[in-house]
Amino acid sequence: MGEISPDFPEYDNQTAEVWDQLAEWWDDKIGDGNDFQNYLIEPPTECLLALQPGEKVLDIACGAGRFTRRMAALGVTITAIDHSEKFIKRARGRTTENADKIEYLVLSATDPSALMSLGQARFDAAVCTMGLMDMSSIEPLISTLPKLLKLGGRFVFSVMHPAFSSGTARLVAEEFEQDRKLVTRHGVTVTDYARPYVYRGVGISGQPVQQHYFHRSISLLFNTCFKHGFALDGLEEPTLPEELKGKSTPPLSFNNMPAIPPILIARMIPK
Repeated sequence: MGEISPDFPEYDNQTAEVWDQLAEWWDDKIGDGNDFQNYLIEPPTECLLALQPGEKVLDIACGAGRFTRRMAALGVTITAIDHSEKFIKRARGRTTENADKIEYLVLSATDPSALMSLGQARFDAAVCTMGLMDMSSIEPLISTLPKLLKLGGRFVFSVMHPAFSSGTARLVAEEFEQDRKLVTRHGVTVTDYARPYVYRGVGISGQPVQQHYFHRSISLLFNTCFKHGFALDGLEEPTLPEELKGKSTPPLSFNNMPAIPPILIARMIPK
């Protein structure tokens, strides 16, 4: 069996165009946070990064810089990159504190030479928060990161969980009687997981254009990292807390599935 590529380079330009259309609308909607950011993404990512004051961090696909600013408050220095000029403009405008600790750059993570221009062995840590599943090509980034990280560095990334939040995943609910009571049980059905594929969808209801998603199985994500010299050093599959159950609109939501993780977060270290 031949090696499966994780990349869809024919979509490189299209994804950049779509995110420039979405950037301002997206930031208006969730720039101040939502349940996924507050509970699932930022705390466990911060834990896996284990940042120390004075460290240098590369923030990849930083968007409007919400997590960038959270890291800067911990006393680290950050180079934050995104391929959307509109996102970077929003990020700069939102940065009112610790601005001296953050450098925002318009730069594509699919361009190895542009990444190398940031400086070899410059960073103590790199992070890509909910970005890899939006990137048409990830191998240029993953193959370059070991050269950008210092000895003992780490790379933490988060994605929509490939097993439970892929293009064919469907949130479902069923009602049944148990102990003479009507019970509703929520879950997920998946019909296509193993192969990589691209699809269009919405991350936030009502967004003006659909974005591209690039589905890659857990093994494909990890094996791409292993191929380029990384080892898996930490893994989180966070779930939403029980107290959010029943508080979601619409009812078919991960809020009602506190036993199913919608997010996967991994820490990789160069071997």
